[in-house]
Parts: sequence; C-alpha cells; structure tokens
Amino acid sequence: MKTFVFATAASFALAVSAVSGVANAADLPPRPYTKAPPPVTAPAIVYNWTGFYIGGHLGGVFSGDNSLQGSDARFMGGVQGGYDYQFANNWVLGIEANYSWLASAGGGVVFPGGSVASLDNRGLGSVTGRLGFTTGPVLLYAKGGYAFRDNNLDVSVAGVSQPFSATGNHQDGYTVGAGLEYMFAPSWSAKVEYQYYNFGNTTFTGGPADIIGTSFRNDEHTVKAGLNYRFGWGGPAPSNY
Repeated sequence: MKTFVFATAASFALAVSAVSGVANAADLPPRPYTKAPPPVTAPAIVYNWTGFYIGGHLGGVFSGDNSLQGSDARFMGGVQGGYDYQFANNWVLGIEANYSWLASAGGGVVFPGGSVASLDNRGLGSVTGRLGFTTGPVLLYAKGGYAFRDNNLDVSVAGVSQPFSATGNHQDGYTVGAGLEYMFAPSWSAKVEYQYYNFGNTTFTGGPADIIGTSFRNDEHTVKAGLNYRFGWGGPAPSNY
C-alpha cells in the first residue's frame, strides 16, 4: 500500500512539473525580428588620367615615295613623356614630348651624271598637344604640333662629297597623329599610335649640274607601340572622386 501511494505521488509530481514547464514556455516573449544586412557592393570605378607620365616605344618608320630615302621600312625606338588633364568626365587634354632613334636608311638617289644625293635621318622628335575621349580604361586621342629631326643631307660624286645649295628647311616641320591608349594596371598604360611627320620640300639650287632643279619631299610615316608609367595615379578611384 505504501509503495502504491509513493508511486502515485511521484507520477503526480512529474505531471505538475511538465505542465508548469509548458506554461512557462508559453509565457516567454517572441524573438525580436532582425533585418538582414544589405549586400555589400563594390564602388563604381572611375579611371583618372590626370597626371605626369614617362615611357618608351618601338615601331617602324617609312618615307613617302618621292623622297631620297625611299619607302622601305626602318626600325625605330624612343622615349616619350607628358602630362594629361581629365575634365568634363570623359575628355582628356594633354601635352607630350617624343623622340625616336631611327635605323640608317642607307643608299641614296643616283642621278644620270653620276651624282648621288642621300639623306641620313638619324632621329625624329615632336612636341605636341593631344585631345582624347575616355571610356574608363580606354583613351582614344588625336595629336598634332611641332616636329624636328636629326639628319644629314649630302651630295657626292665617286664617293667624294660635293658642295651644293638647296631650298627648304628639312629639319623643322609639323606632325599629326592618332592613337589608342589602355590603362591595364595601377599607374601603367599601353598604347598604339600612328604619327605623320612633314618637313616640306627641298629643291637643289646649286652643286653638280645633274642635280640642279631636282625636288624631293621630306615626310615620314611612323607606327609604334608604347608603354607609359603614370605618376601619382595609384589605381582606380572610387566613384565619388
């Protein structure tokens, strides 16, 4: 009888405890609602072309048909440096100095009387302005300005230089060109460019009889690829730049 009473009391205590636990759980407040954080998005990138730069280039140069050097292509290599300023979001205005060393053309033009006129063009240089339109890392531009070259005009007979006179200034002229430049890494850009140099016409007015009155053009066409290092750029700027 005692065992029965004890078992009954224990069962009743367990039931009361379970009911009390359920009631307490029902009285707990609901969990507060927490809004998920917005996804993190990278800032828009704006490429900044403003700043100084220096670089180098390699390419080829060939003259017009009516020249003393002929139209055969020659190797060229050189250096450039300048400054660009980006304005109105997509426009870039700049100035650039450029110099290229040229492989020797060799040869010359042989006249009917045996005279040989040759032009050894050792280098081309320019100081130009340029205006471009950029769409992020790509810059399309046109350029133009003053051109100069390091050359030597010579007339010889049987390998001996002869005195002569000629019109025209074949060392100073103008240049125009166009190109595409791509900013592929922080502070680095690569470009391809065509540039035309014109130094006017030259006419022989004195010297061996067979050259007098002969005229020729002084122009050069160049195609080159270059690499620039840009100071103070440091990579893409945030959209609130």
